[in-house]
Amino acid sequence: MQVVLDRIQALFVEELGENLVGVYLHGSLAMGCFNPSQSDIDVLIVVKETVSLFSAKQISQRLLLLHEDIENSVECSIILEKYLIEFVYPTPCEYHFSDFHREQYRNNEHYLCGGYEDKDLASQIAVAYCRGRNLYGRPLAEIYPPIDRQYYLASILYDIECASDEILDKPMYVTLNLCRVLYFIRESVISSKKEGGTWGVENLPSKYQDLVQYYLEEYTAGKANKNIAPSQLSEFAEYMMLEIQQELTGDRT
Repeated sequence: MQVVLDRIQALFVEELGENLVGVYLHGSLAMGCFNPSQSDIDVLIVVKETVSLFSAKQISQRLLLLHEDIENSVECSIILEKYLIEFVYPTPCEYHFSDFHREQYRNNEHYLCGGYEDKDLASQIAVAYCRGRNLYGRPLAEIYPPIDRQYYLASILYDIECASDEILDKPMYVTLNLCRVLYFIRESVISSKKEGGTWGVENLPSKYQDLVQYYLEEYTAGKANKNIAPSQLSEFAEYMMLEIQQELTGDRT
């Protein structure tokens, strides 16, 4: 994996040159719960000035080539330094590359994902700031102020706003994500999905602990050996969303 990270660092150093401020690893690999069989490699790139169209195209082509050599997907976002100096939410994204867009990049040399405001970026920046690893440049915490709690919270709440529907399609992801959101609200801990699931097993009502434990094991071991009833998933999502809402409003009646 270090060889892959070195290639990612070299890619952005070579393509962005003096415009590059730093390359920061966040997500599961940075937080020590990376699963080689299913986890993405999540990278945040900070630049001084807008990335040229030529540089963006070069980056896309090199990321596509990298994907041919490695098993894991790379998801990266490029942001302007000025939005970290005076934070903006939702944060404008200069450039984005992920599995979702990969075929578009592969089939259309003019395709470019960027120039939009991304509510997810606040949580990614916060993870990179608090628990990330700098692949290039100085650590974020040495250069910029921390992300205000309200923006991190808004970002993770945005990620679960459709949890009651999405849990049927992405049960492992949504289950563990709901746990880490409630974990943050109650204890102000920025956690990984694994850490959120572990907290859920230890702190949620006993009727939900087996469900969370099952998806925690699926996440860490990559094995699914039973099906959870949709009704059980829906009940869990409704319970968690209600708990989150009550924690936020202070209404525990």
